Amino acid sequence: MTTPHQPSFTTQIVHADRLGGAEHGAIHKPIHTSVQYGYDKVEDLIAVFQGTAKGGFNYARQGTPTTAALESKITQMEQGLGTIVFSTGMAGICAIFMTLLKAGDHLVASQYVFGNTNSVFGTLANLGIEITTVDVTDAAQVAAAVRPNTRMVFVETIANPGTQIPDLAGIGALCRQHGLLYVVDNTVASPYIFRAGTVGAGLVVNSLTKSIGGHGDALGGAVTDTGLYDWSGYPNIFAAYCKGDSKGWGLQQLRKKGLRDMGGTLSSHAAHQLAVGAETLALRMERTSATALALARWLEQQPAVARVLYPMLESHPQHAQAKQHFRAGSWLLSFELRDADQCLTVCNRLQLPIKATGLADTRTLIIPVAHTIFWEAGPAVRATMGIADGMIRLSIGLEEADDLLADFAQALSGL
Repeated sequence: MTTPHQPSFTTQIVHADRLGGAEHGAIHKPIHTSVQYGYDKVEDLIAVFQGTAKGGFNYARQGTPTTAALESKITQMEQGLGTIVFSTGMAGICAIFMTLLKAGDHLVASQYVFGNTNSVFGTLANLGIEITTVDVTDAAQVAAAVRPNTRMVFVETIANPGTQIPDLAGIGALCRQHGLLYVVDNTVASPYIFRAGTVGAGLVVNSLTKSIGGHGDALGGAVTDTGLYDWSGYPNIFAAYCKGDSKGWGLQQLRKKGLRDMGGTLSSHAAHQLAVGAETLALRMERTSATALALARWLEQQPAVARVLYPMLESHPQHAQAKQHFRAGSWLLSFELRDADQCLTVCNRLQLPIKATGLADTRTLIIPVAHTIFWEAGPAVRATMGIADGMIRLSIGLEEADDLLADFAQALSGL
């Protein structure tokens, strides 16, 4: 008997809405704008409220048919148990921290995290949650930080902007050993380049604004449960949600406490845009990764450049990790100038890259890191994160590689 052919990543995504039962034979799931959803019998409405119904909607703050279709698509990408989408990636991250941790708990996190995530750590500390940040490229440092009250370990697959890569598998094994919830922010890599479930992550975060949406036209975030974590032993699950199969307890609490109570709801219009953008994820990641690697190799040869940070460069400190886990290097590329005072000059000389914050647009974006997105963190924190004053971050877009190389050549000439 022949084994049935399994459709590839992109084939599954582009046909997901149609095969999932979109109304009236639509190719894409329609945009559902209704806030309320009614039922013929009040018992059916009660079942939706109490979580005993399979599917169903009651109030759009907890989701719509359009956001549910996007959730299904992300779950398919991550090969997980289920997904909840949020208005932004930060809303998803805050939902995890604020609903699964309580005063007296301890969080071990990467010292190389997105600036806003680092800011949230300060808020958590004010609420009585202890945070220890460590160099997660070394799993031994994570192990040394674990305490009896540690509940969770949080890392980013590829750190922004320094591109540090954690010991993903080593930390996964450590979390399994101690029964810790392993949370991986997979925004930069995307589920096309890397699936965090392969290293034992229990929850996976994606800022849908970035790789998955990919066009810089809609904000969104997602939290996916891989099904690998045993929620029956997690001490912070509310009693009301400790019923039925324990595999669903984590997502149930996140949806009720993190989405419904905190209100970080993704609109149906944004969900539709993100779902359409997701269809070209693989194509965009392959193209931008190839261009980024070509530019990274060229920049390494330039006298004005002190260091280039890109995972697929042999010079990258975690290059072996990248080759082991990732199918490509992503669109994120950072480099440091030998003369930090020339940082702004180089940015202004460049004509194609747009001087703007944000990541994973179809157009290349450029920003001087220490002066902007990590200015608030201060020099001491920047030092621990490996952010030099002369660091420039690039988000590589869909331009032709030769055009970007020519632009950088003229911008660096004469320095």
